[in-house]
Amino acid sequence: PKTVTLGDVMERYSREITTHKKGCQPEQRRLFRLSKDAIAKIPLSKLTSTKLATFRDRRIQDGVRAAQYDLILIRHALKIARLEWGISLPSNPVDNIRVPNGIRRRERRLEDGEYQRLKDAAQSCRNHYIWPVVEFALETAMRRSEILSLQWQHTDLNAGLAILLDTKNGSKRKVPLTHRALHVISQLPNYSSIVFDTTDYSIRHGWDRLVKRAGIKNLRFHDLRHEAVSRLFEAGLSVPEVALVSGHKDFRMLARYTHMKAETLRLKDHFKR
Repeated sequence: PKTVTLGDVMERYSREITTHKKGCQPEQRRLFRLSKDAIAKIPLSKLTSTKLATFRDRRIQDGVRAAQYDLILIRHALKIARLEWGISLPSNPVDNIRVPNGIRRRERRLEDGEYQRLKDAAQSCRNHYIWPVVEFALETAMRRSEILSLQWQHTDLNAGLAILLDTKNGSKRKVPLTHRALHVISQLPNYSSIVFDTTDYSIRHGWDRLVKRAGIKNLRFHDLRHEAVSRLFEAGLSVPEVALVSGHKDFRMLARYTHMKAETLRLKDHFKR
């Protein structure tokens, strides 16, 4: 503990633990950012709960979620170091401080006119895959990683199905495709095994440029999944049917992704009686 710094632990954690996780790339980016923080230079023998609390209070200025994720990551890395790497620590200092909680779930959906603004802005994007990916996300409720991993051999245009072999929860999933989703992928070039032959980096940065060019605030790519799930419910699909599309095993988790609009519900027959 006197010679090993928190940064040393995080570096080994990134190399030996994070590489085996499904969310490998985002976590490695977070670990790389942490390695540049002053907290990473502190030897474990001097890494007190007080110093971690100071780090938490500074980090929380960038957002509650950012502070929470960082502390959870540090706590698990220190746990692995104590249990498996032979680093002697009397306790895990993260256990002695409050990890920020009470995160408000996002309810962001596309507002009136935003779809068209995104579509118009996409016309000047250099990445020609960004708009097909956006439309496909809205039609299928797939995550970005699922869309980008989709292969032609697992896409049946005649049956209107896409098969996802590697999903977040580890289960294979068949996703029924709408006519619009089928039209989107039928227009794509088929010279690679991957349907959307682009990278996660290109789509992430392409999305950031797209929303900026469209003049839209506080809209994340993952919000498209919220939008898609909510549209499925508004179309009258049942909870099990929507779960089949979205891949949610826990209906309570599915509820967090559902933000139906009262205006749409008002148009249903029940409210016209």
